[in-house]
Amino acid sequence: MDGRSSVAPAGAGRAVTLLRGLGAEELKHPGGTLLAHCQRVQERLGRWGARPALQLAGLCHAFYGTDGFPTALLPLERRPQLAALIGIEAESLVYLYAGCDRRATYPALPSEDGAFRDRFTGQTFVPSPRRRRDFAELTAANELDIAASDPALHARWSHDLLALFTRLRPLLTDPAWRDCRTLLTPTAR
Repeated sequence: MDGRSSVAPAGAGRAVTLLRGLGAEELKHPGGTLLAHCQRVQERLGRWGARPALQLAGLCHAFYGTDGFPTALLPLERRPQLAALIGIEAESLVYLYAGCDRRATYPALPSEDGAFRDRFTGQTFVPSPRRRRDFAELTAANELDIAASDPALHARWSHDLLALFTRLRPLLTDPAWRDCRTLLTPTAR
């Protein structure tokens, strides 16, 4: 996954149309709007060489809200609609990301048998190694975009984010880890 991809994956245009239709272009978010943020997350994943399903998950990661951004564009009952638009694999990654109870999950994420807590259901489970890596990569792309887009948030959270991604290093691709170090080290800004 160290190749570069500047081509949007199939389904990205339809996802952007849905994001616009649900108001993401008007929702404020660090660095502008939620739509702009989601597009930058997908683009960052593409630069890291992520496969199309992970890039689509990056573009759509906020559809159900997240532990850090509670505004949901779609209710969970409409998961089949998003799956039909971007594919089952990408939608399941969107749900995984949106459903993460960060406080309960982040400490255990680097461990192969670390429990992942679903904030929607309260249930815990152990994701496969691939899903754990995908989650870490999507988390890095999301948080790095926020840090790069908002100097105040960068100043406030870069130390904690660097500590998180250092713990998650075994799950991150080399391009993702390089971006983490470049953007989050104290001399980065």
